[in-house]
Amino acid sequence: MKFTLLTLFPEKLKGILDSGLLAKAREKGVIDVELINPRDFAEDKHRTVDAAVFGGGPGMLLRADVLYRAWSSIENSNGGEEGDDQNGSKKSPKTILLSPQGLAFDHRLAKEFADLGEHLILICGHYEGVDQRFIDECVDLEISIGDYVLTGGELPAAIIVDAVSRFVPGVLGNEASVYEDSFNGDRLKYPQYTRPAEWRGRTVPEVLLSGNHGRIKDWREAESLRRTRARRPDLI
Repeated sequence: MKFTLLTLFPEKLKGILDSGLLAKAREKGVIDVELINPRDFAEDKHRTVDAAVFGGGPGMLLRADVLYRAWSSIENSNGGEEGDDQNGSKKSPKTILLSPQGLAFDHRLAKEFADLGEHLILICGHYEGVDQRFIDECVDLEISIGDYVLTGGELPAAIIVDAVSRFVPGVLGNEASVYEDSFNGDRLKYPQYTRPAEWRGRTVPEVLLSGNHGRIKDWREAESLRRTRARRPDLI
């Protein structure tokens, strides 16, 4: 699966992408991440990518023309209609803008994006936002990672790459892990324990030491439901 990120600050992403499971997945060719800087598509000597807001107001907006040139440089970004597999044409990548005004990102969306299995384009917003004309012309979906505002879209983009990649076969060492995590089946994950069996007077629940897999399964399901009711009753 391929991710293309349009970002004014690619250096903010490299540390995340070049470490841990994402780095290993890239080395194996399981995922591919491309970073494109819209400044490279500015046409003036100052590499200007933003301008003042028409009608007044604070801050600057990312320009539609510069973003469009950067977006158009991506292979098959504007390749017409969604791909016709019978004719062998490729599907156009889905273009996502990271924005506080977007749809809330969650487990379901991460899996949905992974199931597309091809190519996601992530636009990292900055300043006061993006000229609406670029959004209307090029963006399929606006996504938010929470009800707060960040200094830029790089961290949300990295979160989406990380969350989606976990569903891509070959990224996780144990692919069963993704189906036992929190939010799978609309439940939070049950408590987990490891060695030592006693620590600072706190002991591991006896059932987990029993070797009785049926009892352990029942305990985990009950604890998952209890935790979800206590912390996220909206999921039930």
